[in-house]
Amino acid sequence: MSGRYDGGSEDGSTDGPPVEGFARHAPDGSADGDERTFAALAPAGGRAFAQTWWGRAWLKALEDTALDAQQLKRGRRQAREGAVGAVSVRPGRITAVVHDRDGTAQRSDVLLQQLSDEEWDRFLDMAVDRAGHIAALLDREMPPHLVEDAAGAGVELLPGIGDLEPECGCEAWDHCPHSAALCYQMARLLDQDPFVLLLMRGRSERRLLDELQVRSVARAARTKEEPGDGMDDGGARGGEEAGVPAVAAFAARDLLPPLPAPPPLPPEPGQPPALDTEGTPPAGVDADALEFLAADAAARALRLLSEALLPGHEQQPEEPELPPVQDAVRLAATTSDQRLVARLASGSGRRPAELDLAVRAWRYGGAAALSVLEDTWTPEPESLARATAALDAAWEDGDRPRLRAGGGGRWTVAESSVQLRYGRDGRWWPYRKERGRWAPAGPGGPDPAAALADALAEDTPWASESGA
Repeated sequence: MSGRYDGGSEDGSTDGPPVEGFARHAPDGSADGDERTFAALAPAGGRAFAQTWWGRAWLKALEDTALDAQQLKRGRRQAREGAVGAVSVRPGRITAVVHDRDGTAQRSDVLLQQLSDEEWDRFLDMAVDRAGHIAALLDREMPPHLVEDAAGAGVELLPGIGDLEPECGCEAWDHCPHSAALCYQMARLLDQDPFVLLLMRGRSERRLLDELQVRSVARAARTKEEPGDGMDDGGARGGEEAGVPAVAAFAARDLLPPLPAPPPLPPEPGQPPALDTEGTPPAGVDADALEFLAADAAARALRLLSEALLPGHEQQPEEPELPPVQDAVRLAATTSDQRLVARLASGSGRRPAELDLAVRAWRYGGAAALSVLEDTWTPEPESLARATAALDAAWEDGDRPRLRAGGGGRWTVAESSVQLRYGRDGRWWPYRKERGRWAPAGPGGPDPAAALADALAEDTPWASESGA
């Protein structure tokens, strides 16, 4: 059934029988079988719809396919305003009621081709062959390399250009504002739970994990029975008891006794030694500075140990070592001792006011934010084109402030002391002029409109002109 829908509440629910294709579900998204329904999400405000790589891939498939960019902008605006009701997800289809500003509503569907049984077999075999993929899926994670390996096996999990097929009661032949709004809302759901994508491709989370568990145990049993090369007695060597390959043992982890838990972390960093020198300390030795550095080393050691015990830590990139001029800012951000701050300013070649701005930037975003404050760079044409496109898409028609482009990836709001800076990492950083200096005004983010919102809260002459 498709067509205009005139009843129901703002979240897509009704007092009478549900709309055809919908099922009654708990508001947290729980469901039985191969269908899940998610309650309507709150308005998105100025933030970006997709924060994760799979959410962004979903939107890329939509934006690369739609023929009318204005329809996408209208759909994005409706999604931001909370016009999309409850979203029903089942194999091959997502459905929602989308409300127009005039009070009417349309049922909109977006179709995505399901994987065949043969493709699911290849996907499961690929996952079982790699212990890391098994661990990720059983922990309800879907890392990028799993999707890449699936593509290598001929199984495309993420939608490509033309894979998202719209069906809407407004009878548009291409993506209309209603189906576009549904797709933008779906990107937010994928950020929360990437298993929703697997459900659209034809497998519920429970069914997928059950099949994966069965194959893992079967694979482990077969591996144990197969004799190893150059080994006697089924893998034994010289009378030793036959062992089990590590991959097989990991795959059958639910059948084996669990490993002992790691020792608990200390509640706080260890205390540095007290360098209380009786009498005059040796020349060039600052006992207070040494104690401060020892305390900082203990705190960093505890943080590194805590991060090392987190799931998936081995897949995270190694933290780069900071150059001394940046490490001085990090240290200054951790102390209120003005004597030490003055020493750090002098040692890093900064005046006190410059170090104060650097510390503020560091607290907003670490080394990346500090680079935006202190480094000057000229974006390459490709980077500049991406930044300009992001600015064009960030605001709805008539809502964009007047921006003056400057050098080094900087845009200043006209008749205002507020500025946006585009960093090398592709994030947008808000700045506000204070006492004749541009000062960091908030953390960076992928959406220029959201990054600018906080900085404009105290300085909005342009907003009054636009009726905001």
